[in-house]
Amino acid sequence: MLKAIIFDMDGVIVDSEPLHHRAYYAMFDEIDISVSAELYGSLTGKSTINLCKQLKNHFGVSQEPEELVSIKRKHYDIIFENDKNFDLIKGVRTLIQNYYDHGLTLVLASSSSMSSINRVFKRFDLDRYFKAKISGADLEASKPHPEIFIKAAKATGFKPEECMVIEDATNGIEAAKSAGIFCVGFDSEHTKNQDYSNADLVISDFESIHFNGIKYVLGK
Repeated sequence: MLKAIIFDMDGVIVDSEPLHHRAYYAMFDEIDISVSAELYGSLTGKSTINLCKQLKNHFGVSQEPEELVSIKRKHYDIIFENDKNFDLIKGVRTLIQNYYDHGLTLVLASSSSMSSINRVFKRFDLDRYFKAKISGADLEASKPHPEIFIKAAKATGFKPEECMVIEDATNGIEAAKSAGIFCVGFDSEHTKNQDYSNADLVISDFESIHFNGIKYVLGK
């Protein structure tokens, strides 16, 4: 029986990827490296620290990964605070409320830092719906490693087979499946160049997975 929903944040709850993209490329300019769109796309869903470790290894920059993280977050903070059009993805608040009203336990599992997660949750008053928030930035491994979803499932208080993940990125879908959790791939206009072939179900709008609909799909 479905008892818990695990949400990714970037690309599922908020379309923050354009903000992150601007912040990363501001950081790339500051440290004078040229990152192709293909390389950047392959890093989607990874925590900032692990992404920066890969960049250091790839480009051999003098800065340590922790310094790269600080530079990126400096740019992101400025962009976030000044972007007045930044909003929740269409339909996600209704979906969250629908699951909450039907008694499902909600947990967030995001590769973003906890400070970024809290900033989004405060701006949109989401804490009241969620039992727990897991930040991949605090973990040893990054998506596609399943660690974040193993911990998220544990935080729900239920078994992995009683949970469902909503993800928009290839790395996140792989992580969810490796954790043994049913995964919905959210293929939206905001997400580009991601592979949804390993998802158990692929959707393009949230209405199709409201409680009664997803219960029918899962047969439980």
